[in-house]
Amino acid sequence: MSMESEEGIRLRKQALRPIETKLRNRSPPSSSSRDEEIKKEEEEEEQPLSPAGRLFHEPNFNVHVLAIMGYKVKIDPVVALDNLPLTLLKHPRFSSLAAVDEKEGGKMKWVRTEVDLDKHIIIPDIDLANYKDCPDKYLEDYIYNLTKTSLDKTRPLWDLHILNLKTSQAESVGIFRIHHSLGDGISLMSLLLACTRQTSNPEALPTIPTHKIREKNNEGGNHFLGRLVVVLFGLWWVFKLFWNTLVDVCMFMATAFLVLKDTNTPIKGPPGSEKNPRRIVFKIVSLDDMKLVKNALNVGLAAGLQNKNAEGVPGTVKKNNLPRKIRLRSILFMNLRPSPGIQ
Repeated sequence: MSMESEEGIRLRKQALRPIETKLRNRSPPSSSSRDEEIKKEEEEEEQPLSPAGRLFHEPNFNVHVLAIMGYKVKIDPVVALDNLPLTLLKHPRFSSLAAVDEKEGGKMKWVRTEVDLDKHIIIPDIDLANYKDCPDKYLEDYIYNLTKTSLDKTRPLWDLHILNLKTSQAESVGIFRIHHSLGDGISLMSLLLACTRQTSNPEALPTIPTHKIREKNNEGGNHFLGRLVVVLFGLWWVFKLFWNTLVDVCMFMATAFLVLKDTNTPIKGPPGSEKNPRRIVFKIVSLDDMKLVKNALNVGLAAGLQNKNAEGVPGTVKKNNLPRKIRLRSILFMNLRPSPGIQ
């Protein structure tokens, strides 16, 4: 199994198609109403990339989303070819190119184009000669090789890999590879759900579980003491909010100007590690089982670092082997959308 590597992943503008004309093959409008219609179509077909979308196209920040979906039955490619134009391709980003407009100083825009599904739906020839006893390993290697390549930027930035491969958890597997400039995780999940229907009712969208809003109990809420406690708690919460925000902004500025750096630990990647291919290993494990192992072995991030920094005989742990004033930072993505569901 081999995947072709692409040098275009390092050079953004060379890989993107320049915009030569706005709407080609259009006849001149014959009336003012036609002028307005063409102007509206131009605005719809050429939308500028958002700041985040442009960031995702930077050479050192070229990010793709991999969605791995297992199915209970074999996948029929004809069904995908027939249904994608009615679902996924209705979304403008999945039928547009990210192009550079040289006439406007190199700004990036989404330009609508025709989609050739034969170039986006990939059905590899599966050779299990070396994976007879472990088809799951074949899937892991396939995904690993996908991380070595980038999407072809001369066409819409997505592809679908159909593997009619029986694994330990599915009869077949579909792998969506989508450039992150097309959307974030929440919007892509919403789009995926909007493309599906209920098995009991093929015309209905799937239902999304939501939290029920509890009714407030106003008994005793009119007491002066209760109101005073609520006001004081609210003031203290606002003060903490402003203080924590100020501290976070200062820390971010210090980090941006390279004043602060993470402590060198075994979990900190060396320079250039962001360009290494990723091996994705997935396994369904009960959260209760993970907690049981964690509590039985008394393991965790701190314990792991202490073991790595332990001196003397391997496995012996001092009371505290961690560096003094250790600094560890991570990124957590939070969904700030006000309402859940398909949007």
